[in-house]
Amino acid sequence: MVPFTTASFPDMASAPAQQPTLTVEQTRVVLSEVIQAFSVPENAARMDEARESACNDMGKMLQLVLPVATQIQQEVIKAYGFNNEGEGVLKFARLVKMYETQDPEIAAMSAKLKSLLLPPLSTPPIGGAIPAS
Repeated sequence: MVPFTTASFPDMASAPAQQPTLTVEQTRVVLSEVIQAFSVPENAARMDEARESACNDMGKMLQLVLPVATQIQQEVIKAYGFNNEGEGVLKFARLVKMYETQDPEIAAMSAKLKSLLLPPLSTPPIGGAIPAS
């Protein structure tokens, strides 16, 4: 009998790597590590610098803060099989989103992560009109 190898099936050798599958418990651990990574002094300083440069401008936040945040997340999630490119962060985010509805702890940690990434939104006054004098 010939042993099975990917060379026997060339299409399989070039198939893209499978997305890592994490359980709810594993996702909690990874998400916790990602959140902790943002409090490491070096990473916190990088995020603060990017936020200051962005001046609460959403367009600049996307240009300056998001890439730094993505790099910080990549450093953590690559140890769990996610690729070290933006695609890995997106796949991890989809996994977290899937578990948010099933697990309140993941939902809470996801909200905390979002608060680390996005500036607080200011709410316009109710009615939006300028009061008459």
